[in-house]
Amino acid sequence: MQNIKDAKNNVSLSRRRFLIGTVSSTLVMAFAPLASAASLTKSPQETLASKLFSPNVWFEINTVGEVNINIAKAEMGQHIGTALARVVADELGADWSKVSITHVDTDPKWGYMVTGGSWSVFQTFKPLSQAGAAGRIALIAAAAKILQCPVEQCRVENGAVLCQDKSISFGDIVAKGIFNQALTPEEIDALPLKPASKRTLVGKPGGALDIPAKTNGSAVYGIDVELKGMVYARPIIPPTRYGSKILSVDDSAAKKVKGYLGHHILQDPSNNIQGWIAVEADSYYGAIKAGDALQVEYEAGKTTKVSEQDIIEEGERLVADKSAGGLFVNEGDFSIVNSKATKSIDAIYRTHTALHFALEPLNATVEEKAGKWHIYTGNQWQSLTLPAIAKALQVADEDVVMHQQYLGGGFGRRLFGDYAIPAALTAKAIGKPVKMVFTREDDSRFDQPRSPSVASFRAVFDQSNQLTGMEHVFAAGWPTLSMAPGFMPESLDKKINLDPFSTSGADHWYSMDNHRARAVNNALAQQTILPGWLRSVGQGWIVWGLESFIDEIAHEMKVDPIDLRLSMLDGLGKQAGKAPESVGGAKRLASVLNRLKQKTKHVKLAKNEGIGIAISAGQERTMPAWMACAAQVHVEPGSGKITVKKLTMIADAGVIIHPDGALAQVQGSMLWGTSLALHEQSPIENGQVSNINLNTYSPLRMADMPELDIEFIESEEFPVGLGEPGVLAIAPAIANAIFQITGVRVRDLPITSAAIKQA
Repeated sequence: MQNIKDAKNNVSLSRRRFLIGTVSSTLVMAFAPLASAASLTKSPQETLASKLFSPNVWFEINTVGEVNINIAKAEMGQHIGTALARVVADELGADWSKVSITHVDTDPKWGYMVTGGSWSVFQTFKPLSQAGAAGRIALIAAAAKILQCPVEQCRVENGAVLCQDKSISFGDIVAKGIFNQALTPEEIDALPLKPASKRTLVGKPGGALDIPAKTNGSAVYGIDVELKGMVYARPIIPPTRYGSKILSVDDSAAKKVKGYLGHHILQDPSNNIQGWIAVEADSYYGAIKAGDALQVEYEAGKTTKVSEQDIIEEGERLVADKSAGGLFVNEGDFSIVNSKATKSIDAIYRTHTALHFALEPLNATVEEKAGKWHIYTGNQWQSLTLPAIAKALQVADEDVVMHQQYLGGGFGRRLFGDYAIPAALTAKAIGKPVKMVFTREDDSRFDQPRSPSVASFRAVFDQSNQLTGMEHVFAAGWPTLSMAPGFMPESLDKKINLDPFSTSGADHWYSMDNHRARAVNNALAQQTILPGWLRSVGQGWIVWGLESFIDEIAHEMKVDPIDLRLSMLDGLGKQAGKAPESVGGAKRLASVLNRLKQKTKHVKLAKNEGIGIAISAGQERTMPAWMACAAQVHVEPGSGKITVKKLTMIADAGVIIHPDGALAQVQGSMLWGTSLALHEQSPIENGQVSNINLNTYSPLRMADMPELDIEFIESEEFPVGLGEPGVLAIAPAIANAIFQITGVRVRDLPITSAAIKQA
């Protein structure tokens, strides 16, 4: 996984220098490559003015002291711009009321662009801190000359440099000072960063910079973009994701729709769009109505008869096939302890197809100007999406620019922005700007759903009833295999390449002498849908089975489930963690679990209530947020109705950059986890998802909201992401509570009342 994050991060400070210079009366500061043609022949000031490099961190201060920080991350409700800006502003010593952010486009100078995996804060905390510190030192040096004070007597406070009884604002320093400096990587590493006790913004309450625009209506989402002379378009989605062919199109009824302009059969050289039609009109309403009226005859693809049950059964076959897949974990020798075991227990856990269902439906607006294609949309992984758009248009990558807009929800669906391709192809076909907006049903049918999954577990015990080993085999469709296969490392047995996002979590933090985990791609799922990176990705189904099965092991051993977990969270060997991302290892996970134990031990339960627990360390071993969850659940006798009354979460995520944003992230992820656990599914029928609107797809409603109790452990350890980890422990905690109440072990997601009644 580390090599994948390095590719996305692309901010190795060992190869970068920090430039400080004045450009058009504005002080500009940025990281830039250590060796480039520009850097060899130009001064820092000239290099900054030309901007002919990849400034992953770039901020500027004008002569009135306003600080603008450029953000190369997607904003989709997580307030990432605010969090990153607070890191810079804190080290810089800026006046927060004068800080603003700008979300940038895909000009190559910005480098690799991706927002996902809960990586943003984790990847950028160090370089942003160092950038702010470098800026602070440069401002102090310039101010000392202006004030005629010794540098060592100067300090920065709230947008000004103070020295004895003198002070000068950032704006005046920029106006009067001279800046033309380059710091080497060694100098950057030696920069003094603020200790936690001196921070004034990081970890402190404060509003998000994007909230005012979102509340006064000035924020521009992808769906808000309007271009002069544009045409509206709606896609007609074929009956299968792959292989459908258009035999005939009858638009006689569509011609009666006011504003109908025509339709085009789309030919996509990138092969992401197969069997698509775009319907054009002079209004959004006209495009929708004309699309409904269009009559299309297809030759459907080969998966047209595939059902959810077909995919599940294939998964069950695969996990039973000892030759399938590749090894992901291989500690000790499970085969030996399995052969010598006194007894064993086995279980199969399943999850079903789930959708992203973001509030803002998919959309993109495209125009061509002077040979450049301009794409206006909200997207999470521009560096993956842009080349696909260019290939579809048959132009060079540098002839495509993506203009980033706010996202009305992403959750992984807007990582690979394949939805921009039909908009681009339509604009090319008609020679005019095109705004393509998907209906809710179109959006659902073109989703990249979370694949159905099947996981088998076996635990083996010796004659003393002690656990001696565990085997875990899991099969699903793999998002990375279809969308980013270059990011798939080799399996331990070198049989196949593995999707790291569909295996993470199986390499848990429990110490087990003999532990084997094998990952298998479900090819039928892969061929039927485009499996997607849905919030929490593979950990969402892997931790569901793992944490439920750990409870099964505890029951078999006749020990308390918390005590069993604590006994295996010893922090020995590879479970000790490493600096900077997982200092303390499993012992930090044990710490949050102990805190949860203390917090819940005196809870008074009513009749037919129970508390289940589960832990997680998402989003992956190289960036774990240590979390322990307790679910207080009521199960109604007879009907089996499940009510989640309260969820308690203890989280250790290192330094919390933006407390309000962190709390919102964990609240949202816990509710998402609850929704996936009890409500959401869209079974595959005839090769497509079946529940495509809110009349049948039923996420968590307000009436079913549980009480949330969230506690962050105070920590000075390296900060990690919080966008996804809160999802993971919810479903197994609920299932473990249900077992405490009813003695019924539920093993399918979503959990239904019927499953409890039938048992």
